[in-house]
Amino acid sequence: MLTIIPRDGTVQIANRLADVAVTKIREGQSKGLLYGMQLAKHPIVITIDADLENNPEHIPNLIRQIASFDIVVASRTKLPRISETIASKTLGKMIGVADVFSNFRAYRKETIIEFNLRGGETFGAEFLVAAKKKRLRIGEIKYDPPARRKRRKGYMYF
Repeated sequence: MLTIIPRDGTVQIANRLADVAVTKIREGQSKGLLYGMQLAKHPIVITIDADLENNPEHIPNLIRQIASFDIVVASRTKLPRISETIASKTLGKMIGVADVFSNFRAYRKETIIEFNLRGGETFGAEFLVAAKKKRLRIGEIKYDPPARRKRRKGYMYF
């Protein structure tokens, strides 16, 4: 099995700031996110990618919006891949968000307790489809994303 440990201090910072910081053997983004979210202790759970492509300055707005919704998605105004754009334009219309692949979100803790997802790396879309089927209220904020890096660095694979 492949274990990924960030060398940039992410785990140490998360342990200091979060109520729960989880490192796991690689099982896919969906399972990892859901596992950590289900372990969280607070009534609002925020998910944000550790690669700094989501600006944490939007977290207060996500928290404000969660008062009216079960899930709030921070949708990027520009998506990096054509496949994400096409899927978000079609699936996003049914769900009510512009970016179904964004994992920068706020959740009410009670809405995620019973979720069980099958996908490995499609957490954003799969979770929103399941949430829509459960008739959860899904809200959205939009933000202009920073330019994407060409190559990701900072991980140790072994």
